[in-house]
Amino acid sequence: MEALVNTINGIIWSPALIFLCLAAGLFYSILTRFAQVRHFREMLRLLFSPNDSASGISSFQALAVTLSGRVGVGNIAGVAAAIGFGGPGAVFWMWIVAFLGASTAYAESTLGQIYKVEENGQYRGGPAYYFEKALGQKWLAIVFAISAIIACGIFLPGIQANAVGNAVTHVFGDGNIVATDYGDVGTHKLIALAIILIVLGFIIFGGIKRIANFTQIVVPFMALAYIIMALIIVFLNLDKVPGILGMIVSDAFTAQAGFGAAIGWGVKRGIYSNEAGQGTGPHASSAAEVDHPAQQGLVQAFSVYIDTLFVCTATALMILITQQYNVVNEVTGALIVQNVDIATEVASPAFTQLALSSVFGNFGQGFVGMAIFFFAFTTILAYYYIAETNVAYLNRYFKGTISLNLVKFVIMFMVSYGTVNSSGYIWNLGDIGVGLMAWINILGILAIFFVAKPAMMCLRDYEEQKKAGGPITFDPRKLGITKADFWEKRLAEQQAQQAKETPPKD
Repeated sequence: MEALVNTINGIIWSPALIFLCLAAGLFYSILTRFAQVRHFREMLRLLFSPNDSASGISSFQALAVTLSGRVGVGNIAGVAAAIGFGGPGAVFWMWIVAFLGASTAYAESTLGQIYKVEENGQYRGGPAYYFEKALGQKWLAIVFAISAIIACGIFLPGIQANAVGNAVTHVFGDGNIVATDYGDVGTHKLIALAIILIVLGFIIFGGIKRIANFTQIVVPFMALAYIIMALIIVFLNLDKVPGILGMIVSDAFTAQAGFGAAIGWGVKRGIYSNEAGQGTGPHASSAAEVDHPAQQGLVQAFSVYIDTLFVCTATALMILITQQYNVVNEVTGALIVQNVDIATEVASPAFTQLALSSVFGNFGQGFVGMAIFFFAFTTILAYYYIAETNVAYLNRYFKGTISLNLVKFVIMFMVSYGTVNSSGYIWNLGDIGVGLMAWINILGILAIFFVAKPAMMCLRDYEEQKKAGGPITFDPRKLGITKADFWEKRLAEQQAQQAKETPPKD
């Protein structure tokens, strides 16, 4: 089975997908005239707009839910793996993916807002919805929905849970060894699993509001605390920073582990971490209450910066400044650079834990364990919401035959399975899920551009309204956008309300 997984992973993550991700980001960056730079101040303003409702959540809450998916184990263990297999130059390509990917995140999240629907008192949307409405390709929508359920409900949760189990073991040891059908497992890992399952069950049975309320507190707090720890290490080693940054840039083109390895691992882990183009971000984006679809698109573009340019860079600087890493040739297994014990697992949080413990001692190890726990836990919540949204989409056509409770229990089972299995195997499963969604979503949003250009028309419309001084409204029919049923209904209701409030003329 592991050999089959590795083969499939190699096919999906061929150079073609890496090129497609970079090309799509560059394509949308040029089309939007680098909106990720031009509208940076507007992103910050929109982020804190109090715009939630009974059916939707605020832009900040949507950002928190999205970040709970973006800011996860990929920021800690994923960056370590990128450095371990691709050399320090892989970090440079993670930056490139983030900068270009911010425009892709704008496009997909704006599409999610344009074509969202209101069902059972809450907003839903995502690639499945905009593939059906914008492209008129229901079969593609169903394929994506099934892929997302498999990826986010089965493949990806195990990665997060596996990293939590490994981090707990690294900090507290194995404890007593228990024989299971999955091999010998330490009691400390089982205790961590029990805590995850209890809290996870309580939150996911409470719906998107409970998920949003939890993540809007935990995610910003943990991300800020993590960045502060990194800044302390940077401050204590300011003299090393220019050399480290120079090494990252120079190694990106003459990589220790090979030029292709630096690009491949940088792009793969960059996409896994920030999820731009993967199709996961639009789900939470669609749940936000906004005045114009472009607003949430800009907020989600900013989330890519938070994930990669802030959190991932923090991890990379900690590892590289303290030199707590090895570089291994993934194909031959040959050790290219050795700074720590050769037995240190590359595809794990070990490099990050070693970096922090080298400065903060046991507190550093414990802090990484706590960060991984919360980052991974909130990411699992985001994965559940994505799986739930796509089940809801399929139930529109299969008459409610897919139980949402079944999805909840499947995710809880996969969390259990991932915790007690080997990390390499679990990471490869996750890569298959990420790659599959990325292929479908990126090709889909490019096809939508060539058919109708709704995301670009939205951006121009929003910029024109801002320039005119407002008010900000969205009329899809004026832009020639069809099947934006939610916004057409909302505009009709607003016009009817205005007519009631306007006194009759004499």
